[in-house]
Formats: sequence, C-alpha cells, structure tokens
Amino acid sequence: MENYSINLPSYSIGDTVYNKIGEICSPFGKKVVCIGGKTAMSKVKNLIIESIKDTDLEILGFVWYGGEASYENIEMLKKNDAVKNADMIFAIGGGKAIDTAKALTFMIGKTVFTFPTIASNCAGTTAVSIMYNSDGSFKEPFFFPAPAKHCFIYTPVIAKSPVKYIWAGMGDTYAKYFEAKMSSRDEDLVHYHALGVTTSELCLSPILKYGRKAIEDFESGTASFEVEQVILAVVVTTGIASILLTAEHIIDYNTGLAHAVFYALTSYPHIEQRHLHGEVVGYGVLILLLVDNNFEMFKMMYDFNKSVKLPTCLADLEMSKKDLDNLIPMVCKMKDIDHNPYKITEEMVLKAFYELEKYNINN
Repeated sequence: MENYSINLPSYSIGDTVYNKIGEICSPFGKKVVCIGGKTAMSKVKNLIIESIKDTDLEILGFVWYGGEASYENIEMLKKNDAVKNADMIFAIGGGKAIDTAKALTFMIGKTVFTFPTIASNCAGTTAVSIMYNSDGSFKEPFFFPAPAKHCFIYTPVIAKSPVKYIWAGMGDTYAKYFEAKMSSRDEDLVHYHALGVTTSELCLSPILKYGRKAIEDFESGTASFEVEQVILAVVVTTGIASILLTAEHIIDYNTGLAHAVFYALTSYPHIEQRHLHGEVVGYGVLILLLVDNNFEMFKMMYDFNKSVKLPTCLADLEMSKKDLDNLIPMVCKMKDIDHNPYKITEEMVLKAFYELEKYNINN
C-alpha cells in the first residue's frame, strides 16, 4: 500500500467571488499584505478593500513584487515590514507576480491566497513557482507541498485584461495535454499520474471548442460563457493536472519539448521583452508534433494557431533559420525532454523546425 497525499486547488470563479474573501480567509488570521504587479493591484485594490470592510481582515499594504519571479526579489520582499507583520499574503496579478508571492510565502511559513487578474497561465492553482534569473532567463521550478489555500478568479477584471494574455494562455494550456500524453506513452502509470494525464485532455478540448469565440469576446471585455470556459481551462484545469503530474516534485510528465523550446528561447532577450510564455509554448507544440510524426494532430493545431494568430513560424518570434545552429543544442539540453518514449536528438528537432518553415510557406 502506497502512502501519499495529494493537495488539489480550492477556487471560486464569477463576478461576486470577492464577497467570499472574509469567509474564506479569516480563519487564517487578520493581517494581510497584498503582493503583486503594479497594474494588477491597481485594478483590484478598491474591490478588495470594499469586499473586506465588514470583516476583521486588515490590509497592511500593497507591495510590488519586483518585476521578476526571482530569488533576489523574494529576498527583497522578506525585508518588507508589511510582509514581516502579515498573517497571510494575497498574491495578485499574472504568473510571475503570483509565483513570487507563493515561493515567498512558503519560505517564510505563512498562508497565501491567489487573485489572478489575467488568464495567461495556471500559477493561481499550482504547487510550484517557475523561477527566473534576474535577467529574465529561466532558472528552475521551485516546488512546495500544496497550492494556495484558495484562488479567487474574478471574471470581470480578467475579461477586461489585454487579450494577449488569454491568447498566450491558450498555447500554454493545450501544451499540457500534448506533453503529458507524449511523456507518459506506453507507461503503467500510478493513479495520480494517470489521473493527471486524463485531466490534461480538458486542457485541449475547451480551447479548441471555445477559443476563437473567447478571443472575440475578450476584445469587447465580455465575460461570456466561452470566456469563462477558457479561463477555467487555463487557470484551473492545467493547475490540477500539474499538481497530479508533479506529485513527487518531478517534471517527467508535466513538461516536454514544447517547454524546452520556450526555455531555450528565453536566452534571447527579445523573447522575454516582447513575447509571452504561452505564445512561445504554443509554437513549441508544433515542433513537438512534428518530432513525434503526429501529422494529423499537427495539421489541426497548426490550423488552430493560424485561426487565433498564435505563432506558426520562426518569423512570428522574430527568429530565423540562421538562429537554429545556436538554438537547437540549447533545446536539447533542457531537462524537459529527459523523460520521453524515445530519445529526442538535435537532428530530429532541427528537421522539425525546417519542416514547419516549409509547411508555413506552402500554407
């Protein structure tokens, strides 16, 4: 008999969920510090203050997370008096802000609640922080035993955020399905890994079904049914799959070639400056499918990327074939491709990049 514990996310979604802050958070103390992005906090500051005015919660301050999910910024936040005196932390914003606050909270032994203001990733519900170096290049995943105590998904604010975030979020989300399926192929999985792989199917199907309509509604700021379904896929389903697939704090089933492509590309400054995580990962999925010789699925995902204007060629990422000699070895050194049904070689990856370029020209 195995002995293990799985801690899955707790969340609320809708246009009144901030009304539940007092009820859900009060058992964990009274003093709160809000940590997040500057724009994100400006969008929800008054909403949160108004929502807790009749509770016993007290906000000690709104603190900028530092601009990068780095250990250097965590050390900076540890010295903040509001952080020292708080019982709990409200992590507000996008993935890097939330991941910074989550890692900080784990290190200092406090309680964290998440308040995503964009739907670009699953940081609000995962038990890992993706850490970067100060220059924006990828450093490592930092795991902890459980996700935030609760995730408050307030759809009116998310629906009015820049459409580019949910656009990129879709790419990161459907990658979970392809990477989990590929890395677990032909294996006799333990229950939680099998459950994670099965859950990952819901990282793809809602995106294909509702993605285009959700993008249209986002452009008008409408929190429609389609928008909500895509938000749930990006923020919640992917987070649940991630927790199940990384239960031993390993990345074997939770990542793959699509993310290896992204992390290698972070060594190019313009990727960090002008492109989003999920945008690049969505491109990486096309490389994964070509390496895997899954042409039927490749054509479907290529057509979907085209339909929502996710990247389909190097030029979309401000790269060219001349960059491949440097890029390909970096991709193949990423630990994300260590666990696969076969060894992924530089020759296979280079061939896939060239095939994608050729297909893009002909289509």
